[in-house]
Amino acid sequence: MSKISEKKRIVIKVGSSSLTHPTGLINIRKIENFVKVLADLKNSGREIILVSSGAQAVGIGKIGLTKKPSDMPTKQAVAAIGQCELMYIYDKQFSIYNHTVAQVLLTKDVVEVEARKQNVINTLSRLLELGCIPVINENDTVSFEEIEFGDNDTLSAIVGELIGTDLLIILSDIDGLYDSNPRKNPNAKLIPVVEKIDEEIISLAGDAGSALGTGGMVTKIHAAQIAAAAGFDMVIMNGANPEKLYDLFEDVPVGTIFKAHPAFKSSEKE
Repeated sequence: MSKISEKKRIVIKVGSSSLTHPTGLINIRKIENFVKVLADLKNSGREIILVSSGAQAVGIGKIGLTKKPSDMPTKQAVAAIGQCELMYIYDKQFSIYNHTVAQVLLTKDVVEVEARKQNVINTLSRLLELGCIPVINENDTVSFEEIEFGDNDTLSAIVGELIGTDLLIILSDIDGLYDSNPRKNPNAKLIPVVEKIDEEIISLAGDAGSALGTGGMVTKIHAAQIAAAAGFDMVIMNGANPEKLYDLFEDVPVGTIFKAHPAFKSSEKE
């Protein structure tokens, strides 16, 4: 399946900046619009798997902290607070359109142990068969360095590989991959298609993303490497206007598409 419009099983990763105000509090208008579009895409016959960041950001906002905590106990505490709030919002919003969500929290050790990985695959597959929308996040409440994915860009690509997705969409606060940093160079040009991830493409990745997020273009390129090796396309696009997803699924060029190359082997994976 070469056209985006033909792809049926979709993993969509949304970052903190696409869900929250700079204060960390939920951006109600954004999330309502986002859920509405996803519900409509599901109504069109597609399977939707949502990998959602935002637990720590929402937790930080909810208890009134002014910045991300630096110590692990507070990080995990705000993740616990925020994850509860985030799932409540998703459940409430998706139920308006008669869709059921299911929370799935993962750590890296779960997908590295074969028997546990198979359990994850079985659960996700069954949820999709039941017509549910799995909402996946890293289990930040119990994560530590040895068992964490580190960012949800990587997690979303791994989830896509596990469940045999047709397409991974990463919604960010940037329109896609540029030939230089668009925040510093007003003449930077968007790269609409990446056929192969080589050293030149890797060198275009900048530094970390927003103050409330954990990823940047580096982690998105890494996710694209995983996707390419697993045989599915990946799109980076701006999450500010979720209705752009309609354009994407009508084969209108949006963002940057990284084409699948199953023969490609990421050195990061090896």
